[in-house]
Amino acid sequence: MKTYHKKAFSLSKSRRFLEPGPIVLVSSAWKKESNIMTMGWHMMMQFSPALFGCYIWDGNHSFEMIRRSKECVINVPTADLIDQVVGIGNTSGRDVDKFKRFKLTPVPGSEVNAPLIEECYANFECRLADSKLISKYGVFIWKVVKAHVAMECSCLRTNDQSSPEVQTSEPLTGDFPWDRWTVA
Repeated sequence: MKTYHKKAFSLSKSRRFLEPGPIVLVSSAWKKESNIMTMGWHMMMQFSPALFGCYIWDGNHSFEMIRRSKECVINVPTADLIDQVVGIGNTSGRDVDKFKRFKLTPVPGSEVNAPLIEECYANFECRLADSKLISKYGVFIWKVVKAHVAMECSCLRTNDQSSPEVQTSEPLTGDFPWDRWTVA
């Protein structure tokens, strides 16, 4: 069995090893306003019904929109959207319409008012399932109410016709270029 030589590592960079990936874009809408935020702190919590948990900082422009509307869309981008993903994470929705600035196409959801991002290969419409952890920890628990996945996307590989698997090399994962990321 292989062992590894280890050395001290920056605690502030430990998230690179602990985040589950992929990096996602969260779209939201509230009172005729929409926004997009980049997110890496999330996890699947349950499979049936599909529950998804995520952390959103209360200082983020999306926080109140999402808390009040009780819904969002989790959009999964591919590596070709890296510049938009980084740019969205470095821009406040208070100052700019991120859909226009980053040339992304909002598409109406079928189950929620938050828009899907057409350029992402998967979109998961979500409704708030549990709000108990929001005020203390900023943790939202979502129920996925509709899933849209582009099965013809080159980022999918199929072992057999009934079971497509996502290739880990295409979606943005925990290997995200954090050196290009700043907190606004």
